[in-house]
Amino acid sequence: MAKGLWVYVEQSNMKIRKASLEIMSKAREIADQAGDEVVAVLLGQGVEALANEVIPYGANKVIVVDDAQLEKYTTGTYTSVISKLIREYEPQAFLLGHSALGRDLAPRLAQRLRVCMADDCIAMEYDPTTYLTFKRPIYTGRAFAQVKLTSRPIIATIRPNTFNVSEPDNNCQAEIIKRNAQIEAADLRAIVKDIVLATSKRPDLVEANVIVSGGRGVKSAQGFGVLEELADAVGGAVGASRAAVDAGWIDIKYQIGQTGNAVSPTLYIACGISGAIQHVAGMNSSKIIVAINKDPEANIFKYADYGIVGDLFEVVPLLTEEFKKLGSQSTNNQMTAK
Repeated sequence: MAKGLWVYVEQSNMKIRKASLEIMSKAREIADQAGDEVVAVLLGQGVEALANEVIPYGANKVIVVDDAQLEKYTTGTYTSVISKLIREYEPQAFLLGHSALGRDLAPRLAQRLRVCMADDCIAMEYDPTTYLTFKRPIYTGRAFAQVKLTSRPIIATIRPNTFNVSEPDNNCQAEIIKRNAQIEAADLRAIVKDIVLATSKRPDLVEANVIVSGGRGVKSAQGFGVLEELADAVGGAVGASRAAVDAGWIDIKYQIGQTGNAVSPTLYIACGISGAIQHVAGMNSSKIIVAINKDPEANIFKYADYGIVGDLFEVVPLLTEEFKKLGSQSTNNQMTAK
């Protein structure tokens, strides 16, 4: 009988991604309802030390595969290692974050194991008959589907910022299972020689709590400087619509939408974005949406909780100034309290 709710714990530079901890927290809640166990899966080189960081978030077991050939992610090696583990242990489900890695790995695993999958899920609940039910956007975000998968294991990717991270319980104990990679030559179809990371103090786009995003109304690459100042003032990330990316004003890694990143921040500030359905599909699960646009008839206002009709080059600097004042007041209050 299949058993276990498995969570793939994604890490970057030996730092666990927040999205993985969000899924772990929800998985613990569901496992308690189902009378099941949560199993965290860690792959990489030198990742054994991270096992103890996962346990406080509800893992009953942590499977660690530590191998030099897993230092850098490649689809072939990771698919091979994880599919072998799944065939051996037969878990009920295998959950991943809807990150670049998750979007690449999940469908390959589903194909290898001949099972169904649900991607970009924005809700997950326990179901006594099918174990899990998911909610995911369809028709470019115009509707939502309730998804139940009958094949085992259930494979699904979860959009970041969907669940809250639970308070860690340092009294939790778990079994750490060390396994060998058993990578075969056929798995090494691609070898990553080097990864060049862009340096930025801003949070990762898909995990950011606040995103300041720009569209065609930003007018130029220099125009994004105004948005960057606001993002820095609120400790957020910068995003963009496809129109801004296609114009060459900002790199494609910042694109939000159906063909870009799907995000769910607490606050999404859309600046000079018309609100094309393809863009809305990637951000309509944001908790609070603020739209700034000169056109009062812009489609983005239909999805906004708050709308400001005006020139973003006049409005955004005013917002930046006010947020900086709030930041200064908070710092002064903390110093006074000390």
